[in-house]
Amino acid sequence: MSDQNQDIYRKTSKDWKVQPNLKDYQKSRSDFSLGEVEKNEIDWFDNGKINAAYNAVDRHLKTENKNKKALLWEGDKGEKKEYTFQDLAQWTNRYGNYLKSLGVEKGDRVFIFLPRIPELYFVFLGALKIGAVAGTMFSAFYEQALFDRLDNSEARVLFTNKELAPRVTSLKAKLPNLKNIIIVDDDAFIKDVTSQPDTLDILPMDPEDPAYMLYTSGTTGKPKGVVHVHKDIVSQYLSSKYVLDFHPEDRYWCTADPGWVTGVSYTILGNLSNGITTLVYSGRFDADKWYQLLQDYKITVWYTAPTAIRMLMSSGTATVKKYNLSTLRHLLSVGEPLNPEAIRWGLEAFGMPFHDTWWQTETGSIMIANYQCMDIKLGSMGRPFLGITGGIVDEAGVELPAGKEGNLALRPGWPSMMRSIFHNEEKYKSYFINGWYISGDRGWMDKDGYFWFVGRADDVIKTSGERVGPFEVESALIEHPAVIEAGVIGKPDPMRGEIIKAFVVLKDEEKEKVKDEAYATKLKAELGEYVKRHLAGHAYPREISFIDKLPKTRSGKIMRRILKAQELGLPIGDTSTLEEY
Repeated sequence: MSDQNQDIYRKTSKDWKVQPNLKDYQKSRSDFSLGEVEKNEIDWFDNGKINAAYNAVDRHLKTENKNKKALLWEGDKGEKKEYTFQDLAQWTNRYGNYLKSLGVEKGDRVFIFLPRIPELYFVFLGALKIGAVAGTMFSAFYEQALFDRLDNSEARVLFTNKELAPRVTSLKAKLPNLKNIIIVDDDAFIKDVTSQPDTLDILPMDPEDPAYMLYTSGTTGKPKGVVHVHKDIVSQYLSSKYVLDFHPEDRYWCTADPGWVTGVSYTILGNLSNGITTLVYSGRFDADKWYQLLQDYKITVWYTAPTAIRMLMSSGTATVKKYNLSTLRHLLSVGEPLNPEAIRWGLEAFGMPFHDTWWQTETGSIMIANYQCMDIKLGSMGRPFLGITGGIVDEAGVELPAGKEGNLALRPGWPSMMRSIFHNEEKYKSYFINGWYISGDRGWMDKDGYFWFVGRADDVIKTSGERVGPFEVESALIEHPAVIEAGVIGKPDPMRGEIIKAFVVLKDEEKEKVKDEAYATKLKAELGEYVKRHLAGHAYPREISFIDKLPKTRSGKIMRRILKAQELGLPIGDTSTLEEY
């Protein structure tokens, strides 16, 4: 592999509008002591107990942050609300008390199916305060995606709103553990929760007690429930301080939804634990609106996704110039590899580069990043965070030398590492080989210790920064009465990173009909909408091809790599395991 040294953005102190918290990467790594950070910068209860929500919110009530703005919320219709840290503490206490009134106890799963409205944050933090386990679900999910998560998690309570509720009420009869569906914009609930006491005895938790869980897609089977613990807050606080580079005066916007891990770690826990004023916007992407938000809220630190950056690029730099974005000082990206063009565009449009970060649902916080103090090798993920040891290993977990492609791996043991896969210990153990956590991503490391992403080691599709399991989409397609079988791949796309492409085997009577081009077009659109309605708005195939049969192994496993190779005109490779080819 090439070190690509010819494509470097050289950092100097002139790049800093504010002195960064991390001024010398190598010195900080060698001096770093996790124990000292835990002792001096994290709040603990007696006997080594902790509560992540207390560290995010209530510890600020003892400081000058008490009356500082914590959340600035703007709705998709321009509605605005503001909450200080004291307001946030009181509202989350009310929600904690309300959950207790329902009989929710330590360890019970409380799930949230809401758009980015203040109530989402109140429920999440209120649940953690009483020791319940919070689970978030993206508001684009439909019945099958919702059922899979609520069923596997054995969720006891679900919070949603009037708009989204019809997608879940029909499922309740099939979910015996789901005792309560709470509609947050129902007048009776609003009256009830508002009348709850705004003080609460926050439950001290063991650092290893579960705090929240998120479902992530794999190549086979249903989504897996990744369980995180209260001690996560240590990693989220630290990475926010040194990668997002928070300072007390910052105003921060992370565009991620809390249905995904970035929205939990960096719009709730990491940012708030640092006492940072955070913007939450519930509307959809629109270039002018986003620039207006950056301008009007005087955002200083902005964390977004490469897909969004590419969409902004498509609207040109002229659009940027219409707005006063002089408060911006630090730009970062997350969710998928950041291509060099986006970094160059950041320099052209904003006068500063975007800094890529790499991490996963399973890691809970940023593992590899480009830092304010460090040169950026365009296209690189950067270097490991403080206290994190990264490596490139072979299939046996043996470390490979610089320049060799292999599995991107981390030494286990950081505070925010997932602690289990819910009800699936075997799956959890499969992540660890020879003393390494195996990420499922392939990459290589150059001689300077920078990591470079190559691709997924499996068939998981990364579209617009979200992981989609091909099995889930295939399963949804097969439910359609016209379909016998389906194989799904990720196809490279300049805007979204990848799009979902489906190869569909139709029933015999449909095969004749789709010879009519108009009918074929209509059926493809119908299948796309069908997946949207049953799975999620972002998980539908943007391209569909009708084929006579799928390539399979003799054991019946769909060979997605062959579908992908044929689609992209690449070598098909070994076909010895195919049933026939």
